[in-house]
Amino acid sequence: MNIEIKKGKYKIYHILGKKIGCTKNIKKRVEQEQGYKPGEYEILFETDDIKEAAKAERTLQQDLGYKVDIKPYDKLFDKKMKKVNVTEQTTTFAISKEDIDGKFLGDLKWETPYGKVHINATDKIEWILDNVKMSMFNNNRCYVYNKAMYEASPFQTLDKNISSDFAISIMEFDLIREWAQTRGLYDKGNANTQYIKLQEEAGELAKALLKDDQPEVIDAIGDMVVVLTNLAHMRGVSIESCISSAYDVISKRTGKMINGTFVKDA
Repeated sequence: MNIEIKKGKYKIYHILGKKIGCTKNIKKRVEQEQGYKPGEYEILFETDDIKEAAKAERTLQQDLGYKVDIKPYDKLFDKKMKKVNVTEQTTTFAISKEDIDGKFLGDLKWETPYGKVHINATDKIEWILDNVKMSMFNNNRCYVYNKAMYEASPFQTLDKNISSDFAISIMEFDLIREWAQTRGLYDKGNANTQYIKLQEEAGELAKALLKDDQPEVIDAIGDMVVVLTNLAHMRGVSIESCISSAYDVISKRTGKMINGTFVKDA
């Protein structure tokens, strides 16, 4: 391929003995992110045509003996990418690091070399939000490392017979934590104060039950869930993992009903 040197926004750069890459912002991509100073790299080709840049990058990589990118540069920004893209090393989400949340993750399902992931049926939402990284190629994408996600804790799958209403509610826990964070509960509060708050809400539930006031019962139970979500977070765990752990125990428990109460077998 004969490459004509011309000016353009897409620049093919060469870091001697290291790599050949393509970028629109040499200063940020090569100097700031990779740490190379002017003189330690050279510009081999420039063009305003992204497809031409992608072809030139791979051709130069091959001609000069470097590893050829599997995915051409122009395909890195394909807007048709599905919500989740999985490679051996990473899981990439088609959304920016700033915008990803429990609502986006929703009911996503995918498979990594370490296991199958069904977001609404695992305890992984909080870990992903805490560890997701911005893509170096596209600010509107972010990713997590599959191995790190697995080793943080096993894929704790909730029982498949749990109702869809329960699975959907898991998304709401992230919204509760976001609400608490923006109001300073995690910075200024602590688990002890949340426990006191829990007792207050339990008292409200008792009053509602005695009055047979169904709207107040619903409100009190909801308030208690909010408090428990925040209390768990303040203790360094997620409410989702607490529920998963508890269900794993009770799902195997046997017993019988005595005077309106389930009594487990000894």
